[in-house]
Amino acid sequence: MQKKEIGFSYEVYDSLEELNKEDAQLLNEARAVTKNAYAPYSHFRVGAVAKLENGQIVSGTNQENAAFPAGICAERVLLSAASSLYPGVAIDTLAISYDNENGPSDQPISPCGICRQSLQESEQRAGKPIRLILGGQKGQIYIIPKASLLLPLAFTSDELK
Repeated sequence: MQKKEIGFSYEVYDSLEELNKEDAQLLNEARAVTKNAYAPYSHFRVGAVAKLENGQIVSGTNQENAAFPAGICAERVLLSAASSLYPGVAIDTLAISYDNENGPSDQPISPCGICRQSLQESEQRAGKPIRLILGGQKGQIYIIPKASLLLPLAFTSDELK
């Protein structure tokens, strides 16, 4: 029997002012785009903004549906838009923020399971890590060097070969 451990390191910043200018701008854009979310049921608006390898900026927001849970998360809206508008162009950095209309929005949130799977596959397809910036409307900010760290022991396309 062997015992193994999985873990990773990430950066924690106390405020937006501690980030470099480019990261702060992406997170500010993610915070702002939350207003475009369609979240009449959960009242939990999520915005995602990515800088692509070619310098283009793409955004996405969560889109709910009365046939709950048939909605789609901001991260997957963004991944779909980016791959449709700029096929074959890798995502360099993705900032995710939220605005909880029912409570505080003052700490980082992490992508849900299906978004983690989608981000991992996007990294694998592009052959390049996606750096994540996670933060609420205020408060601490996490920077994770690659999205696939959020899904250890991932099921990948390699298993289907």
